[in-house]
Parts: sequence; structure tokens; C-alpha cells
Amino acid sequence: MKPLRLVPDGTNIRFMTHRRWSFPLSVVLIVASLALYGVFNLNFGIDFKGGTLIEIKTAEDIADLGDIRGKLNDLRLGDVEVQEFGAPNDVLIRVETQEGGEQAQQAVVNQVKATLGDKVTYRRVEVVGPRVSGELASAGSIAVLSALFAVLVYIWFRFEWQFALGAVMATTHDVILTIGMFAALGLEFNLSSIAAILTIVGYSLNDTVVVYDRIRENLRKYKKKELKDILDLSINQTLSRTVLTSVTTLLALGSLYVLGSAVIKSFTFAMIWGVFVGTYSSVFMAAPLLIFLKLRPEHMQEQKDEGTEEASA
Repeated sequence: MKPLRLVPDGTNIRFMTHRRWSFPLSVVLIVASLALYGVFNLNFGIDFKGGTLIEIKTAEDIADLGDIRGKLNDLRLGDVEVQEFGAPNDVLIRVETQEGGEQAQQAVVNQVKATLGDKVTYRRVEVVGPRVSGELASAGSIAVLSALFAVLVYIWFRFEWQFALGAVMATTHDVILTIGMFAALGLEFNLSSIAAILTIVGYSLNDTVVVYDRIRENLRKYKKKELKDILDLSINQTLSRTVLTSVTTLLALGSLYVLGSAVIKSFTFAMIWGVFVGTYSSVFMAAPLLIFLKLRPEHMQEQKDEGTEEASA
């Protein structure tokens, strides 16, 4: 069998000529993402806001959301969300945090059960207090920042500081654009969204390291080539792998988004977005940033010559 190639051999795309528009575009997208976050903020889920989440299954084939919503509004519990959740008779109920601590939240569960009666099946009941939600928000932020710092340290140790800074800048670009997407679309931001962001960091870093490793090899192999030519050559050599990885990942994520339940839709959509921005940043951000950071082939050659002399001695 012949190997599958989505990119023909001998492809020679001049990626570095496109940095004149890719950098300004990324700056505009980052500013827009931060502006959307500042204006609309994130649609925090129960994990971060606190409150009560109840998942039920009605006896009817199609749940009467209006009737359920009307009954719960009569309880005067504040902000109550009722929505279809997967099958037509699956319903997800969210009730905002009540004053009075955990006992008040548990009282909400008892009130809802008493109102809806025994004709519904209770599949899941979650109560998250404000203190717990605050701790989860802090832990999620620390997890993302720690991941970015670990990337910086690893790439700095594995390559050079220009590569480390370029990888962190490209990965931060992906994280900010993902947060902007959540703010723009109003998707629920919960713990699974944090997991999606961390997964995007890993995916983007993996793509970037593959490109960077080929760049380092070519810097030592082609001593007289200009840096932009070496970057173009390296990206074209790894382009087939990059495209194939992205396509296969998107096939899996697309199936999860279409066929999966509503629980994982926000996570899956965030991952699909992350594959696109991660692939874009690896090609149009991470590599061109090396030019901006003044990486030179001579610098790599000096290190190689020093290493050869030490080995000979």
C-alpha cells in the first residue's frame, strides 16, 4: 500500500512571506478576544459560580420544558435554567446559589424533588458551594499558568531561549483565542473547559516542537542558507505530518461533537477550535517568531563547532 499523503512531495510554500499579514491578524484577534472577555466575561458554569445542578428523565417521550420551568419559577429560587439535555425527555436544571450555605443548596434539591414529584427519574444531583467554586477557579487558573511555565522551561532546556519564548508566545496566543471564543459564543465555561484548554496547550506544543526540531536540524545542515529559507524548508518538510495529524484529530472530534451527549459538547467544540488555532500558530506564528527574536544559523553553528571541539579533546 502506498502511504497516504495529503500534501504532495516537493511542496514549496513560502510561509515566511505571509508573516506580514499573519502577525497583524494574530494581534487583532488577541485584542478582540481580550475585549470580548472584558465586555461579556465568560459564561461560568456551576463549577465556578456555585449552585445546584439536577439532571432528570421524564416519563413522557418529550419533556414539557415550559411546564417544568413554570413550576420551578413558582418556587422563587432566583435564576433557574431548564433545557433539553440529549434525548427529548432528558432535562437539565440549573439553580443559582442560594444564601445560607450548603444547607440552603440542599433545601433547593428537596424543593425541586417535591415539586416535580416521583414521575421523573433523577439521574444526577450536584451541589457546589461558593467557596468550592472559588477554589476550583483558582486551581484552574494555576493549572493553565503552570502548564505555560513548564513549556517555557522544557523548551528552553531542550532547545534555545528563542525557541522557548516562541513556543510560549504561540501557545499563549492559542489560549487567549480560545477564551475569546468562549466569551464571543457564550458557551458554558466549566472544569471541562479548563481540561480542553490544557489539552490545546499540549496539542499546540506538540505541533510546535516537531517544527522546531526540524528547524534545528536544518540550521546545522544548511549553514549558508538564510534563516527565512530554512524556516520555509522546515515547515514544508513537516507540513504533511501537521495536516495529517490535524485531519485525523478533527475526524474524531467531529464524531464526538455530532454523536456525543450535551455534556461534552462545549469541551469538544473547544478542542475543534484548538486544533485549528494550534495548527495555525505552529505554522504562521511559532516559526516566524524566530526571525523576530533574532535567531541566526551562525549561532547554532558556533555551538556545534564548540561541541565538536570538546568531543575531539
